[in-house]
Amino acid sequence: MMTQHYFENDFIKLHYYKFGSGSQAMLCFHGYGMHGRQFTVLESTLGHKYTFYGFDLLFHKGTKLADESLATIKAGFTKPQLTQLIDEFCRYKGIDRFSVIGYSMGSHYATTVVEEMAERIDDYIVAAPSSIYAGRLVSFFSKNQAGNRLLAKLMLSEKAVLRILRLLNKINVIDATARRILNQEFGTPELRYAFYACFTYLRYLETNEEKLIHVLKQYAIKSVFIFGKRDKMYLPTIAKRFFSKYEPSAVLVLDENHEMINHNFAAALADVL
Repeated sequence: MMTQHYFENDFIKLHYYKFGSGSQAMLCFHGYGMHGRQFTVLESTLGHKYTFYGFDLLFHKGTKLADESLATIKAGFTKPQLTQLIDEFCRYKGIDRFSVIGYSMGSHYATTVVEEMAERIDDYIVAAPSSIYAGRLVSFFSKNQAGNRLLAKLMLSEKAVLRILRLLNKINVIDATARRILNQEFGTPELRYAFYACFTYLRYLETNEEKLIHVLKQYAIKSVFIFGKRDKMYLPTIAKRFFSKYEPSAVLVLDENHEMINHNFAAALADVL
């Protein structure tokens, strides 16, 4: 049975869901516009093995920063800060070793945790792994200073955002599914502000590829990479260069688009864990 909880410190009031009853802990990091319940579909196939903790990520649903001002957002959320938060949460819950799963935007969080806390990780699972290759658009808006300033201005105008989404869909930068998800997330100034904050924070969670590969090998962490063959945003080809340097434990290519966290996903993942 799923239950809801909060973990709170001076920095954040972190809302999370707990489900599953297994002896192993798995921390779950959802995609943009989703919530900590996104991975509850895994309970039916893996709930006997894992107890899942699904967080509402920053600027999503029930999770709130103590200070969500523009100045705080621009200051960023660093890898050491995320590591400290996860470490404090694990001490609060009495968790020593654990696994992580991240989808799309959440893959940046999951990957950072592996980079910084590898000695405690059992399984590393990423789906639609933008942490491997975020794409030119995400990189421009999150890492490029001029791009990030442009994003800040665009987020003040709903009409400008909707026009941009139509254009990106037309030139195949995003597919219809991604456009629908993003349309839903830009309906109010608050949602557009959250979008800006999420993109801005991603610049501080950029994958250190060399370090990631090193710790995955050093600690023999089981790694599973999952793609949707109809996901125009993160096709399997984005991992070609990464996989030339590192051989994962499993690579799954599902007959799915970007919205792939479903019963088919759960069954396929259970087969390799």
